[in-house]
Amino acid sequence: MPDPIQSDSPPGPLRAATLTVADLARAIDRYTRWFDYAVVERGVIAPDLAAAWGAPGVAGSRQAVLRPASGRAVDLRLIERPMAPGFSAMAAPGWTALELCVADVHQAHARMQDSPFVVVGPPNAIANLPTIHPMQVEGPDGEFVFLTQILPGGVAEGLPTAQTPIDTLFICVLGCCDRAACAQWFAQTLGLAIAPPLDIPYRTLSRALGLPPDTRHTICTASRDGHLFLELDQYPAGAVPRAAQPGDLVPGVALVTVWHDRLDTVPGPWLSPPALRAGTIYAGRRSGVLRMPEGALVELVER
Repeated sequence: MPDPIQSDSPPGPLRAATLTVADLARAIDRYTRWFDYAVVERGVIAPDLAAAWGAPGVAGSRQAVLRPASGRAVDLRLIERPMAPGFSAMAAPGWTALELCVADVHQAHARMQDSPFVVVGPPNAIANLPTIHPMQVEGPDGEFVFLTQILPGGVAEGLPTAQTPIDTLFICVLGCCDRAACAQWFAQTLGLAIAPPLDIPYRTLSRALGLPPDTRHTICTASRDGHLFLELDQYPAGAVPRAAQPGDLVPGVALVTVWHDRLDTVPGPWLSPPALRAGTIYAGRRSGVLRMPEGALVELVER
């Protein structure tokens, strides 16, 4: 029988995000020291799990699972893999960024000044998104993390309230060659509700793509049961998704893990069919992996 994690399970659909890092010890240090996350599991990636991701070369890689100080069970899984010099996650479509909620974005900004994270977007209100106040940082492995304060009214829109200075992962950002097609895939495959698109000045994305800072980009969000948890960003024409080396995961955010009530209802096709898996993220539950048409991996865990 699966372990009962409902007691600390988050109300939203996200279970975890998996990030590849060049040096596991250094990555653990920066997320525990500067974000107050705690290690809840250490080990190596099992061969059957690596195969399920279509990445048999990842078997045996060192890994750690981290959880925010609030105890909310939306985890970050760090996997030690070789990283290409100069890699930057937002430079190409795929899973490009992780968004964490914070209690006070200005305090988070001050805290980042002496950290290994580089502030690439200081706190900045967005005119047509009045319930969020975000900032953005880039980590030493080219990972982008958005630190966002949820302002009054945001909770009603399916967003969480931070219980600690830097709290839970609540949105994963997907860069898309064809945002509308990606949104349709999520709606048809996972039954997600897709919000109308917005055109916003997105300075962090413009900076990553070498565009003028006032360039407007089209984004939309996806939710389930009233919980907003995905953002889909349209990339310019001609953008090419980043690719993995043969047998490996893509660099940066390699996959996103989502709760699902009944895997047997998922139309697929499965990259790997559902199977029982051990470990903190799975706790003996079934999980299966889907590959989106543009290549991004979505891992489902049966609630």
